[in-house]
Amino acid sequence: MKGVTLPDFVEDRMKVWDELKEKKKANESEKEKKPIKITLPDGSVKEGVSFETSPLDIANGISSGLARAVIVALVNDKEWDLARPLEGDCQLELLKFDNPRAQHVFWHSSAHILGEALEITLKGHLCIGPPLDDGGFYYDMASDKPVSPEDIAAVQKLVSSIVKDNQQFERMELTKQEALQLFKNNKYKEEIITKQIADDEQTTAYRCGPLIDLCRGPHIPTTKRVAAFKVLKSSSAYWRGKAENDALQRVYGISFPDKKQLKQWEEFQAKAAKRDHRVVGKAQSLFFFDPLSPGSAFWLPHGTRIYAKLLEYMRNQYHKRGFTEVITPNIFNFDLWKISGHADKYAENLYTFQTRDDEKFGLKPMNCPGHCLMFRHVGRSYRELPIRFADFGVLHRNELSGALGGLTRVRRFQQDDAHIFCLNDQVEQEIAGAIDFMEEVYNLFQFEFELELSTRPEQFLGEPEVWDQAEDALRNVLNAYTQRSGKSWRLNAGDGAFYGPKIDIHIYDAMRRSHQCATIQLDFQLPIRFNLEYNGEEGTARPVIIHRAIFGSLERFLGILIEQTGGRWPLWISPRQVCVVSVAATYNAYAEKVVQRLSELGYYADASISDKTMNKRVAEASKLQYNYILVVGEKEEETNGVNVRPRPKAGQKFVKQELMSMADFEAKLAKEVGDKVLPPDADWLGEEEEEKKDAGKKADAKSAPATASSS
Repeated sequence: MKGVTLPDFVEDRMKVWDELKEKKKANESEKEKKPIKITLPDGSVKEGVSFETSPLDIANGISSGLARAVIVALVNDKEWDLARPLEGDCQLELLKFDNPRAQHVFWHSSAHILGEALEITLKGHLCIGPPLDDGGFYYDMASDKPVSPEDIAAVQKLVSSIVKDNQQFERMELTKQEALQLFKNNKYKEEIITKQIADDEQTTAYRCGPLIDLCRGPHIPTTKRVAAFKVLKSSSAYWRGKAENDALQRVYGISFPDKKQLKQWEEFQAKAAKRDHRVVGKAQSLFFFDPLSPGSAFWLPHGTRIYAKLLEYMRNQYHKRGFTEVITPNIFNFDLWKISGHADKYAENLYTFQTRDDEKFGLKPMNCPGHCLMFRHVGRSYRELPIRFADFGVLHRNELSGALGGLTRVRRFQQDDAHIFCLNDQVEQEIAGAIDFMEEVYNLFQFEFELELSTRPEQFLGEPEVWDQAEDALRNVLNAYTQRSGKSWRLNAGDGAFYGPKIDIHIYDAMRRSHQCATIQLDFQLPIRFNLEYNGEEGTARPVIIHRAIFGSLERFLGILIEQTGGRWPLWISPRQVCVVSVAATYNAYAEKVVQRLSELGYYADASISDKTMNKRVAEASKLQYNYILVVGEKEEETNGVNVRPRPKAGQKFVKQELMSMADFEAKLAKEVGDKVLPPDADWLGEEEEEKKDAGKKADAKSAPATASSS
């Protein structure tokens, strides 16, 4: 990059890199080069030379197109730089951008490109720059001033130059002392090295152009692989996410290997913005937030209707499935969290206070410790198990203000939280029941989902044999589910909770975005910590606890559900079910009579009888997404009927109306609510589908041959 002036600390860091690189050359030349066998996923075997042949060489040997398209390699299922030589016989897989792991690497490399531009343009010290699970990336930077729109434009311009410069990503292994020497001018990197790297441990750094960063990698071969790059926005952040630490500037970006993909992403974002739960929530008067209680939603009457319907639905499910609803305190002595272990591992998320008696108390952030107290307050017999406690109690978690975002990250919330206390030989049956429960709920809302088994982490409590037994039980349940449903599950090795393995459920909404709401976790530690016991056939024994949630946080689930539906609610959960519109003031009394009748039957019905024109009132009701608009006039009053106008599909301009008797309309509503059937407009991406159909019709019209008309 010509004409670019580098900060002094960047020049100094490059000098140290070059010195270290020269010093390590001798070690590289001493590595033994010998023939190796490289096995591809199709079973074919390629010949290579250790410490010489790279995955990129193998890709080029297959086709130049593959070499251009591949993002990262998997060597024995470990992510590996394409340009990094292989070290021995191995299994090799070449991943393109359509693979989630490849996307993760691509966006991580793009974060380095962004970091390079930030260092040069704004002269700040970089902190961390990770890829994001939902796509894209950010980089945090210590800077004396906020990032301005002019800064964003300058960074975008420099990013384009970095990409064109075709800079290679170079990898270097470092000792802890070498890493400290390399990053001596960056206190944030020094803190990471000092606290997270053992004295005898090696780490790695990567370089592209003048940017050198502490990083595990891997990365794409060169910056030119990034064909489309957009710097999105900036915000404030804190080092390590803690408000008492240094304030930072966070800059976000998105990138793709193809310019068409960026255009598609921008179109997707525009559609997603229309469905944003904060936008829909305001338009439909569902909820709001106030700075006097940050992170706590104020549920307005129509939002409360939806919230209450979700609770009612879950309570009915609990009754069918043998759960018992309980109520536990909101405030506990802090000793409870010491017993449960949350005082050590979760203290910063607890709201605590001193009582007038100078005792430390806290608001509960979860229900499980309280349920443990409830289990042990009386003697239990094995004949009582399983015991399934369900709790909708209010929870509070002290989230950082910068992490709050609408309903998806709040401080005050409720969960459909349940804890199952069972025998060891009941675990499989209870887990299978939890999956069946979850499947019914998610199918109701048209959520697709994937299951993931997270197994024993490096740091865990308990005996390995007990973990193995529990993981086998979960595998058995998941395999049985696969046989029944045809849906596969994934293994997420080493990502279980410290107290037990778990099944994570990822749901996909109508926009194909992934969310995690439900969880099913085994817990062997809380029964020990709370000394939970039951009287068994051969003496006392400890139960197993299964933590189970399906909605998870109702606030978060509702945020997702609003965006899933776009605010076009199914009738059974809709906060605005029927709007009765009179054709003239003469028929206002009949409109109000219809509303009263529907209200008595338990429906949410409103009369629209203002001085506005009938068409204007119908348009207003349509905008508020009433499921049905009933138009009433002389004929309807005479026949005790209603002219029924169902809500049209998204993008549909005209809808067929039908004159019905009140009795028939009431029966129609009762069936639709009782069966929880999806409404006629249940294609929640209907607008997009209608656009595709219209485009197809136009294309067909253009290509259709001319024919003679007949009269």
